Amino acid sequence: MTTAQAWQTLRMTDDELRALLTSVTTIAVVGASANPEKPSGEVPIWLVEAGFTMIPVNPKADEIAGQKVYRSLAEIPVPIDVVDVFRPSEETPDVARQSAEVGAKVLWLQLGITSADARATAENAGMTYLEDICIGATVRRLGIRK
Repeated sequence: MTTAQAWQTLRMTDDELRALLTSVTTIAVVGASANPEKPSGEVPIWLVEAGFTMIPVNPKADEIAGQKVYRSLAEIPVPIDVVDVFRPSEETPDVARQSAEVGAKVLWLQLGITSADARATAENAGMTYLEDICIGATVRRLGIRK
């Protein structure tokens, strides 16, 4: 795969992003924060406000953005469409593996987060993979409402 081809697999047009975001309902946010002043606390609020079923994943909180928090993806009792990741890049290959195990359709790494290993795991599992892009800002910019 050339560099140009690799770039295309990681970037979507606004129309492609809109189609993806309007086709999903449930977004698990790994690394969601109870602090609304942090991006990992603000984005979950935006997702709830846009009408998504946002499921926070955090081992240290009980409630985030008014939603019950789960300690891991495996504990979530409903199908997950998107796993949105607010964790350091070095942790993302494990999150990708867990996402594949629960049958997620999309692995979305937040702004500033990239991982060739997470990408390979996601793509091998048939997931759509995005990295270094904020799902909350994208939802707001595109005017996505459920």
